[in-house]
Amino acid sequence: MRVVGSQLLGRTHVGGGWINPPAAAAMLLLLCLGLLPAVAACPPCCLCASDIVSCSGRNLSSPPSALPGYATRLDLSHNALRALRADWISRPFDRLSTLVLSKNSISQIEEATFAVTPHLLHLDLSSNRLTELNTSVFAGLRELRELLLIDNQIAQIEPGAFGDLTSLQRLYLSANRLTAFPLELYEESRGPRNLTFLDLSHNRLSTVPVQNLLSLTHRGGIYLQQNPLVCDCALAALLEYWALKQHRPLIDFRGEYPCRDQGELEGNCTSQRVSDIPPEARTYQTEPGEWLRVPCPGLTIPIPEGQVVFWVTPRSIVNSSTSDLSSHLSVLPNGTLEIQDALIEDSGTYECVVARGHYREPRDSLEVRVVIGNSSVSPTSGLAHRSSSEHFNTAFTTLASCVISIVLVLLYLYLTPCRCRESRDGGCGGRAILLCSDPREVESGQRRSNGKRVAFLEPHVEDSDTSGPKTPAINLDPPSTEGILKNGSRAVGQTLTDPSYI
Repeated sequence: MRVVGSQLLGRTHVGGGWINPPAAAAMLLLLCLGLLPAVAACPPCCLCASDIVSCSGRNLSSPPSALPGYATRLDLSHNALRALRADWISRPFDRLSTLVLSKNSISQIEEATFAVTPHLLHLDLSSNRLTELNTSVFAGLRELRELLLIDNQIAQIEPGAFGDLTSLQRLYLSANRLTAFPLELYEESRGPRNLTFLDLSHNRLSTVPVQNLLSLTHRGGIYLQQNPLVCDCALAALLEYWALKQHRPLIDFRGEYPCRDQGELEGNCTSQRVSDIPPEARTYQTEPGEWLRVPCPGLTIPIPEGQVVFWVTPRSIVNSSTSDLSSHLSVLPNGTLEIQDALIEDSGTYECVVARGHYREPRDSLEVRVVIGNSSVSPTSGLAHRSSSEHFNTAFTTLASCVISIVLVLLYLYLTPCRCRESRDGGCGGRAILLCSDPREVESGQRRSNGKRVAFLEPHVEDSDTSGPKTPAINLDPPSTEGILKNGSRAVGQTLTDPSYI
């Protein structure tokens, strides 16, 4: 607002227009009181470009109080921030989607700090001094998709700390001081529902919940490299299973995981041999209500002491160490899976996960197939029988299609009525004449129902003089008519009754 001094007692010039002094005084008063919306200017310590505000590397001890509300990205990294207060900004940031707070000294985040950024998608708190995550740190961030907490001092995560992060997809907790796997991320009713990326590398984990991680493999990447993990039989089985499934975190950082050789194993987990079992022999069948025992492929009996056998079933994970032998699905001490009172829902693919001392190729699957209630599939040849039936059905369908096509062609050739379009001279015109009777019978007037002939003729070019007589396309008079067909071509000088034609 620019006030012209010569008009103070008369009119006030505002942005190219003139208003009266009382109105100008009222606007100034409302702006001072904060009752009128105003677009804040870019703070002197920041750089503003389009919808980006960067206040990085300014040695700020607190965020600027007046930030433009149009920003969608705010960068406050490389400063000296120690705490985030609930009133760190004066107005809501409804358009802000990315907030960068890395490379500070933040050790405290007050409750409802991020309530002013309800539409935040990316939050970076890396390289700070956070030691724990309580239930109020991330309150209100229901749309957050990516959270970076790399290189802090986090040693404890309270239950419910991620309760409001229902849209979270990627969580980076690398380079912290965690000693326990945060399983609540997957098991609590509140919290992330679609978490597909979890980075726990470079922490202090010595053990991980192997049975839970087996069921979480399909949920996406879980990075555990550079942790002091104890290489026991259960962990070796998990890593071999991940290698078989081509789990990307293990493939990319294989050299940073334990259990790379037999010398690291605690206990005897490598005495098993894997036998080559044909796929058709890995199908087991029983009727509903019956009991079924499925041996682990390639596992010798007896198994070494301390060996743990996991079975990945279509609905749950069971193992031989904590299995209840009276439950519906259980694993016997020798690694055999027992199904009691089998249900049709138990049908599907089962995988036996056990440490075998080496990593197998992805093509060397050790899956077995369980069929409940389908009596047409035998236990030893179910897959082969199904394959042969599918090939037979395909061949039969192809043969039937060919027969139908041949019948339709014959019907078209021999049952199509003979018609001839009438031209203006009463004859048949066009490139083809369909003769419905033998040419020899044209003269006698006798007609037969067989003996169709087709003659291909050049189109008749009419004389430009419409008054002159028109020449018929073909003359059928016996004395002067030429032979029409002879071995597929016209024979000049032959009549329709010429013996050579007949």
